[in-house]
Amino acid sequence: MTSASSLPDVPLDEVDLSDMEFWGGPRDVREGAFATLRNTPGLRHFEERVIEGAPFPPGAGYYALTRHEDIWAVSRNAKVFCSGQGSNIGDLPQEMNEFFGSMISMDDPKHFRLRSIVSKGFTPKEITRIHELVVAKATEIIDRIEAQFPDQTCDFVEHVAAALPLEIICDMMGIPPEDYAKIFTWTNTILGVGDPDFVTSYEDLMTQALEMFTYAQALGEDRRANPQDDITSVMMTAEVDGEQLTPQEFGSFFILLVVAGNETTRNSITHGMKALTEHPDQRDLLYGDFEAHSKGAMEEIVRWATPVIHFRRTATEDTDVNGFPIKQGEKVVMFYNSGNRDERVFDNPFDFDITRSLQPTQIGFGAGGPHFCLGANLARVEMSVLFDEIRTRVPNLRTTGDPSYLQSNFINGIKRLDCSWD
Repeated sequence: MTSASSLPDVPLDEVDLSDMEFWGGPRDVREGAFATLRNTPGLRHFEERVIEGAPFPPGAGYYALTRHEDIWAVSRNAKVFCSGQGSNIGDLPQEMNEFFGSMISMDDPKHFRLRSIVSKGFTPKEITRIHELVVAKATEIIDRIEAQFPDQTCDFVEHVAAALPLEIICDMMGIPPEDYAKIFTWTNTILGVGDPDFVTSYEDLMTQALEMFTYAQALGEDRRANPQDDITSVMMTAEVDGEQLTPQEFGSFFILLVVAGNETTRNSITHGMKALTEHPDQRDLLYGDFEAHSKGAMEEIVRWATPVIHFRRTATEDTDVNGFPIKQGEKVVMFYNSGNRDERVFDNPFDFDITRSLQPTQIGFGAGGPHFCLGANLARVEMSVLFDEIRTRVPNLRTTGDPSYLQSNFINGIKRLDCSWD
């Protein structure tokens, strides 16, 4: 178990967040490096590296935001710290930013228009309606593993954690079951850049992204012409100030929604199950009174997992972050994983504690502002329902062995993790 006192002391001049070997190295060293950055006054600037096979040159570098307070402030000041020049560290043409990132790589008024339209599919009424679907899918998943794995062992990621959000998103969007595997492959590819299990070249990435985009456009056009009882139909027929989504806008949003809705919730569930296994006192507390502890547990799991490691913003004018000067055009990168371990904000941040106060808030869904995660409430519902189903049906389910981590500085992913139950 990691604690603040047991973190390795990583000297500042040895910290390089642009080195991909750092992200594939020991996790306690990573935590030690971020502790060093949090406790060093000011902001640290990092140069960008040439990425082998990437078609674009490296940018001018970025300042790392590692403290909760700084991340919170920048997230809520979208006018000064914009998303429209890119939400990932590297610089891409704006068309590619919006192709892959949809509205998370837009500023107002484009962002407000698009979010206003697509949010019609995520109203409290829609989430309440979807709750019954989530319960049914969670039951089906546990039924399935009990039937398929008589030896009571399986890969928790593939058969439990990934299955629920993938099937919920697909069902919500009106995607037929025979296409689920194809969607799963596409999402792994898009967020697996840099991991040898998924992508071998940028050409492969673009080929599969375009396949997904084309699939989405066809789905959107069909639902506009033939509306059904799904969120695709809601979004394609919704209007804001007389405007509807274009098929191209829906195609890019589909990539964002399906990839983000699948990958982030999948990893929160996986990290959560691993944490409950490694902290049996917390598991017993949650399972002993699920109603009392569920809300706090889901927030703590997201804080603990922080499935999205970072997002970038670009200064639109000369400004400062907590007194540190930032010039117009300079990039700042918000490292949510570090903000969620900030000793100034969270008591004993390296303890997994489902009774932790909900205030101050964890920032795993983003730190507020116009880009706060649209699917946060759906993710909370999916996680809560699934852990309740596990508690009820297979309370002895435990993760076993070491996880296979995704090689990424963007997604805190687990590719494979065995589990067993009796």
